[in-house]
Amino acid sequence: MQETVNREGHDEIEASKAPLLDHLIELRQRLIYATIGIGIGFVICFAFATDIYNLLVWPYQVARGEGQTIEMIYTAPHEFFFTKLKLALFGAVFLAFPIIATQIYRFVAPGLYKNERDAFRPYLLWTFLLFCLGAMVVYFIVMPLAMKFFLSMEQTGGPVEIHLQARVSEYLSLIMTLILGFGIMFQLPVVLTLLAQAGIIGAQNLRDFRRYAIVAITAAAGVLSPPDPFSMMAMALPTVLLYEAAIWSVARVEKQRLAKEAAAGTDVTNSGT
Repeated sequence: MQETVNREGHDEIEASKAPLLDHLIELRQRLIYATIGIGIGFVICFAFATDIYNLLVWPYQVARGEGQTIEMIYTAPHEFFFTKLKLALFGAVFLAFPIIATQIYRFVAPGLYKNERDAFRPYLLWTFLLFCLGAMVVYFIVMPLAMKFFLSMEQTGGPVEIHLQARVSEYLSLIMTLILGFGIMFQLPVVLTLLAQAGIIGAQNLRDFRRYAIVAITAAAGVLSPPDPFSMMAMALPTVLLYEAAIWSVARVEKQRLAKEAAAGTDVTNSGT
């Protein structure tokens, strides 16, 4: 029975094979669709760029205090315009992610067995959900606390008055860096579970590697987060928790994979007798 399944999967992939030129044409078509999706999202986000930017300033306002006026500056005539362009592109990728993920799946799916396609689809969704979760952690927790930390360095009532007057481009760069950094770090369970699905790692490997993983996570947080200890720790601690969650997820996937292999072995034995 197992041989029949393998033969059917092999025949399915053989039937989907195409010359290299056809693959390149297919890739070009998928890139065009993804680019069109990003372009539409860019137009929409640029039309509402000011509103989106004001929404992103909410953590700053929370840190400053409700009712306080937020004053931000730009020091070059074109600075705020290019800030809006950057913000529109950032938002466009968010909006177009379902299209991008669909095009990725349709490009790689012909080269996968049916069971591999069924296993691959949920990871596209979890990638997006975990990235959004990382962005929400930044928006609602990390950024307000980080801004309170930065604002606490203001100097008032002394011989020198020092106040924070943020530039629009630098504030956007800060929150985008945090969102991207957290979004990437929050992909850890997806990556580890995929490796477990492929049989490359196991839960015990992750447990044995835990101490080294904590060091690696801390180092990665230092690179991906802004250069202050608060942001680094705010990124490292949730990622360590995600690593522990990944151990549980990998153990679950490993158990299911071993059960399927055992069931397949039993079927082969029964068919042989």
